Amino acid sequence: MLHDVVMDAKFTREERSWIAYDWANSAYSIIITTALFALFYQQLVTPERYVSTWGFTQGIGSIVVAILAPFLGTFADFRGYKKPLFTVFFLLGVASTASMVFLRGSAWYVAMAVYTASAIGFSGANVFYDSFLIDVTTRQRMHRVSANGFSWGYIGSVIPFVISLAIVWFWEAVGLPTLESAYRISFVITALWWGVFAVPLLRNVRQNHGVAPTVQPLRDTWTRFTATLKKIRSSYRPIFLFLTAYFFYIEGVNAIIRNATPIARDMGFDIALLTGVLLVLQIVAWPFALLYGWAAKRIGARPMIFVGIFTYVVVVAIAFFLPVIPQSIRAGMFWVLAMLIGSAQGGIQALSRSYFGRMIPADAAAEFFGFYNIVGRFSSFIGSFLIALTTRVTGQSRYGILSLLALFLIGGILLTRVPKDHSSVPA
Repeated sequence: MLHDVVMDAKFTREERSWIAYDWANSAYSIIITTALFALFYQQLVTPERYVSTWGFTQGIGSIVVAILAPFLGTFADFRGYKKPLFTVFFLLGVASTASMVFLRGSAWYVAMAVYTASAIGFSGANVFYDSFLIDVTTRQRMHRVSANGFSWGYIGSVIPFVISLAIVWFWEAVGLPTLESAYRISFVITALWWGVFAVPLLRNVRQNHGVAPTVQPLRDTWTRFTATLKKIRSSYRPIFLFLTAYFFYIEGVNAIIRNATPIARDMGFDIALLTGVLLVLQIVAWPFALLYGWAAKRIGARPMIFVGIFTYVVVVAIAFFLPVIPQSIRAGMFWVLAMLIGSAQGGIQALSRSYFGRMIPADAAAEFFGFYNIVGRFSSFIGSFLIALTTRVTGQSRYGILSLLALFLIGGILLTRVPKDHSSVPA
């Protein structure tokens, strides 16, 4: 079966180039969003403010992209606009990440500003990257291509992560003056990896679907945006139902990804264990993302999304009880927790992306993925804010993670209302 999962079909040059960008930018996801920058940021704030401040920092970039995403997506659907817009945000993300090498001392507000700029670049580029899925493959192959993107992204992230971890763990042995300098080198590695492996997409992927450019594209973008916004709830009922469900369950997924490091540190797990677990998680996520894509072909994407949601419900329950579990088995349960996250994380994201891609009109792909990303970005803001607020009020991060349980349950219930058998809406 594993052979069928990995070697299901040969990919075209455009599909391989699109998948390569997941390989490229996933280094940012693990090194900056989840692990090493979060640990670096911990040195800039007081311990009692770490979880809450990091949550608020995570939210700022997300809400900026959430506001911009639908309008940018609509604008990008004019033929010839998608690639330049992708390039602008991609360059912003890479340049901001590279500039982290200049961060010094305890100026947490400067680090927050630079991180926010990098997050806007990363998330903004993903609006257009996700919509390129329509351009590089067919409707029948979307689940497989999307799943391979996430899967190879996990493997691609492991290489720079291992290099960065080695530098951070053995900073004295490699002749660095401080641990802080080791973190800064890891940020440069991330920027280089992201920039180099984005080249195939920049060279080989083209916008094949879209609408003809107009004399007044900004005005017409606003007109199309408002018209689509009105129609999503009425004419595009399945899309509206899916986006509503997606808003809730992906809120929980994003919040766990973005806040895993500070919460684990707050629960008392040391950096060596935490980074080791994160590394293994990336490796576990690789075959499971492929497995989700393989299973979606046979039983459908929606049932597999339900599997992912249920897995995260179990994750939240374990995480809540983790601090009160006997010390002798706590580390073992932390590994179980990581394996569960790894088994579901890539799959639920990949199938959500391709499930949505099969529902939307091809000539308005960027516009609709703009709405898709506004849901993901607002949920990312609200999830992190919810953890930060609950932790601040209760004084315990375990209650912050427990607050996410409602989001998965609501998302799962709403997903049951999405039609099982849908087709693309008319353009």
